Formats: sequence, structure tokens, C-alpha cells
Amino acid sequence: MMPKQVVILGATGSIGCSTLDVVAQHPELYQVLALTGGKRVDVLLQQCIQFKPRYAALTDAADAAALRRQLQQAGVATEVYSGAQALADLAGHPDADIVMAAIVGAAGLLPTLAAVKAGKTVLLANKEALVMSGELFIRAVQQHGATLLPIDSEHNAIFQCLPAPLQQQCYQSRLASAGIAKILLTGSGGPFRQKPLAEFDQITPEQAVAHPNWNMGKKISVDSATMMNKGLEFIEARWLFNCAVSDIQVVIHPQSIIHSMVQYTDGSVLAQLGNPDMRTPIAHALAFPERIASNVKPLNFFDVPSFTFEAPDYGRYPCLLLAQQACAAGQGATTALNAANEIAVEAFLNRQIRFPQIAALNERVLAHFAARNVAELEEILALDAQARTYSQLLLKDFV
Repeated sequence: MMPKQVVILGATGSIGCSTLDVVAQHPELYQVLALTGGKRVDVLLQQCIQFKPRYAALTDAADAAALRRQLQQAGVATEVYSGAQALADLAGHPDADIVMAAIVGAAGLLPTLAAVKAGKTVLLANKEALVMSGELFIRAVQQHGATLLPIDSEHNAIFQCLPAPLQQQCYQSRLASAGIAKILLTGSGGPFRQKPLAEFDQITPEQAVAHPNWNMGKKISVDSATMMNKGLEFIEARWLFNCAVSDIQVVIHPQSIIHSMVQYTDGSVLAQLGNPDMRTPIAHALAFPERIASNVKPLNFFDVPSFTFEAPDYGRYPCLLLAQQACAAGQGATTALNAANEIAVEAFLNRQIRFPQIAALNERVLAHFAARNVAELEEILALDAQARTYSQLLLKDFV
């Protein structure tokens, strides 16, 4: 059997690097067709030298030219392209079997949609695609016969806890028909779970990106600290598993060993457990419905002192509440909130605003756009742009 051809969107990020680590363990099963990156030319260069993909792409033309030159000097024949259209073209390449969608933020929507419309097996690590365009995205999956497999550890855990028949069509079947009462979406609570609220104004970007359990990029780490990441996952779960807001419950689980759970109507609760390492859900999705080695250290229960659970404190995590409210309000609200949050987190990382002001900015933008009704892709992209512009205007109020 020929190795499956893999395209990795966002290869230089933490998910992309973890995907390549799993792929490298199974050269008989997977071959890298294309790698795409943002600004980390040096990382993409080394990846191309090691995996020798047929294609590579970067967002910026000058960066692509630099990569092309260095690959030629290294004797690597990878063809290098640039721009958003190049990413979309590679995502939908006729030879691609599997597309890992790991671009962080709204930038990942169009290339991920291109993979869906080409009928690929899409490993979804870009939660913003569903946050921004949930109904449109799922409709495209169904219309074009794509296969959608979740990579976020929480959604992958939920997926693994579903009955096998439901896994084949989880985004179009009703959970109640399979005897499912509730999805229990776990989260660690981030690095400030016990920090006094009076000290939140003094939180630095360095402290916010230091997640206690997971090794992630800066933007996702800040989202985990505010629990906006859990809020975005809440919205993603609503679309991935075709459920209502009331069907999902967020549970704080500081140890990050139980990655999520599914509660059944007979009282049973099924949970997926493992060490906090993204190679586990990546390996699961790459090989689904089979299993392959991921090189993740097996969970030793004797090393885990206890499992604890808490209800989320919305006074500590207002971004989580905003995301749940947006999910109930509709597509326009979630699109606008995602755009605002990307601007707010970038401003915090650049020390333009303080940590609590991330939620304050998000709240104002959500209130402004919450009633907006969007359905088509052009409307969604226009609202995303408007919300970003409005967020930038509001930043001056927080200086």
C-alpha cells in the first residue's frame, strides 16, 4: 500500500511540529506532500530538508524567496510558493490524502475550507474555522464528502468516547439518539486558577504564556489563561457534535489527564485519559479507525496523585462566559468575538493593554456586533474585518 500523502497547514507551529514527529515514526504509512508556514522560515527550512516535501508555501513572498534560495543551496528540490491562494491550492491538491489544518486563528479558515471542498480527510486543529463559520463549514463537509476529524485534545477525546456509528456522522446526528445526555468539556483552568483577582492587573505576557501542563504557541497559551480557548472549544463542540449550548458543560480539571468526557442517559460517563501531549490525538486522527504508536509516554496512574474537578468561576474567566453567550446568540456573535479576541491578545502580548482588558475589549465588541446575522462566506469575512477594525479603534480607550 502506498503511503498516504499529507499536507500540513501551519507546519512550523506546535501542532505542525508534533504532526511531523508522528509522521516520521511511520514512513511506510505517511509521506509529506506539502508544508506551509507563517514567518518561521528557519524552521520550515529544516523541515523541508528533513522531509523533502514536493511543495512548501509561506505567506510572504520575500520569505518564500529566501526559503527557495536556501533550499536550492541545500540541494532540496522542494517547489516554494507564497500567498493565501498558494496555501488554499496546496490544501486542495489532487494528490493530497490528509490535510492537517493547524494554522492558528482566522487565517486558517480559507485553506481549511479549500481542503474540505476538495473532499479531503481534514484533521481539524484550527478551531477558529468552526467558530467563524460553523454552519457553512459543516454544510461544506457534507456537500463535498470530506472527512472531518478533531485534533484538539478535548474534541478528540469526546470523539473517542462516542459510539462507533456516531463517529462517522457526529456533525449531523443528534446525540440523544445515541443515549448521550451531555458533553463534559474539561479544561485545566490555566496558570492563574488560584491567583488572587486583585493581582490580575500585574500579569505579564511571560506569565500568561507559561501554561502549567501544555506546550503551546503564545496566542493559544494566552487564550488558555483567560479560558477563551475553552470558550472557542465550546463553540467548536457545538458544531462538531451537532448539539445545543445546554448539551455542553465545562469542567475545570487542573491535572489535564482526563481530556474530556461523554455522559450517557443511563448514568455512565466515558472518559479519554492520557498524558498531556498533542501527539496522542494527532496519531489517533492520522490512523483512524486504526491505532498507531505516537511515542507518547504511557500514563502511569501511580504518578498521578489525584483527579480534581471544579466549576468554572466566571468572575475569574469572563472570556469563557462571553464565548458561551456568543454561541447562544449565533454566527455573527461568534465571528465578531473571535476577531476581537485575536486583536486583544496581540495587544496584550505587545503590552498595549493589561490582562483583564482582554475580556473588557471582547465584551464591547461582542455587544456591538452580537445581533449581526451572517450566513455566506463573504458576509462572514466582511464581519471579521469590521470587528477587527472596531477592536483596533477601541484599543485607544484602554491605553
